Amino acid sequence: MEILLTNDDGIDSPGIFLLAAALRQAGHGVLTLAPDSNRSGVSHAISFLNGPCKLKKVGDDSWVCSGTPVDCVILAILGGIPGREKYLPDLVISGINKGANLGTDITYSGTASAARQASLAGIPSLALSLVEAGKTWHWDMAVSFVMDKLQEMRDFWKPDTFVNVNIPNAAQAPKGLATAFPARRWYNDTLESYVSPSGEIYCFTLGGKIDSIEEAGSDHDQVSGGFVSMSAIYIHPASLEEISSRGGRA
Repeated sequence: MEILLTNDDGIDSPGIFLLAAALRQAGHGVLTLAPDSNRSGVSHAISFLNGPCKLKKVGDDSWVCSGTPVDCVILAILGGIPGREKYLPDLVISGINKGANLGTDITYSGTASAARQASLAGIPSLALSLVEAGKTWHWDMAVSFVMDKLQEMRDFWKPDTFVNVNIPNAAQAPKGLATAFPARRWYNDTLESYVSPSGEIYCFTLGGKIDSIEEAGSDHDQVSGGFVSMSAIYIHPASLEEISSRGGRA
């Protein structure tokens, strides 16, 4: 396959570097185009609305962008990379992200939004995340699992969706791949404010313990049980089936 690889952690993240190497070793064509630094939490932000993005080549078929993950997808498929003016990959992969994108997380996630942008253009797309657990990140395990199940994940894609995948972070291989629906999560953040000597107010958010509704079959439930969760996420505010069922006039 010809694969566009991006993320929101930035070009130096081990998740994208190791995955790119494994995909190329398996014989896939890979174009890596990622932000030049961390863009976590930018959701579907598009820098082009406020000005141009800068591109820089950093290796063979590897580029960085001064914008967001969504900018990276737009740049690639609209022909921003020299020599790839008509670039339509078979698959767009966003990740592997350092940290979960479970349930409500996808609202904020740049990783998820890059996959959504690809699907908006009709290109099959995956958002891949390694769920945080302790201080060790088991990247080799995650990459190995993705390579083993890549075709199955790709085949799960259907138009008007992207596929959101969360991998438990453990040394041992996951129990398997399980379909799931997105969990509802609460973040319990707090705000602290400080006044500088010159009178400016500086506000900081402090992340709290994340709570998820415990529902059988949710992505949170599957990952907690040692499975890799795989969810079809609609790219529209509602599914086309739901929109059609609400047709007519009040």
